Amino acid sequence: MSSESTETGAPVALPPARGEVAALLAIQRAVADKPEILSAARGLSHFGEHSLGWLAIAGAGALDAGRRGDTAALRRWAGAGVGAFGAHAASVIIKRVVRRKRPHDSRIRIGVSTPSKLSFPSSHATSTTAAAILIGRAASLPAPVVPALLVPPMLASRLVLGVHYPTDVLAGAAIGAASAAAVIAGDTLFADDARR
Repeated sequence: MSSESTETGAPVALPPARGEVAALLAIQRAVADKPEILSAARGLSHFGEHSLGWLAIAGAGALDAGRRGDTAALRRWAGAGVGAFGAHAASVIIKRVVRRKRPHDSRIRIGVSTPSKLSFPSSHATSTTAAAILIGRAASLPAPVVPALLVPPMLASRLVLGVHYPTDVLAGAAIGAASAAAVIAGDTLFADDARR
């Protein structure tokens, strides 16, 4: 059983951690002696904040496609940016409806500041999943490659930093995948109409 101190300095026994709190504590214990992992997690956090890193990549891809005169690639890169930002916006709206508080057990180490106290779903997981799927498509890479490389580290980083529960990141990834699917469906419809 863990303990913490009261204002008088007397130790107070904490109940054993259970469920998602126990999972977060186990993850943080596993990386406690690996400062490079915490540093990488913070870097991912800053990159993914408000989906800005993904928007920058999508913008660079769109600029390159435009320079080459490749309108189909330009449309896909623009869709990657729209999809990442749209997924982020959807997660923010859902957070305000659900209103789940971020992890607050005193044993969880919080490794980065957050723009809100709301946790479900993880906006980083949502926008990263949408961006990874759509960027991979825009770059004409095999479907699972980019998501397999980008999504797990971002999801894990939110747990390492102690700012989300595991269900927050899993739900965010599912919402991001659904957002990407909607963008792809819309792009396919647009391309079909353009060919008629």
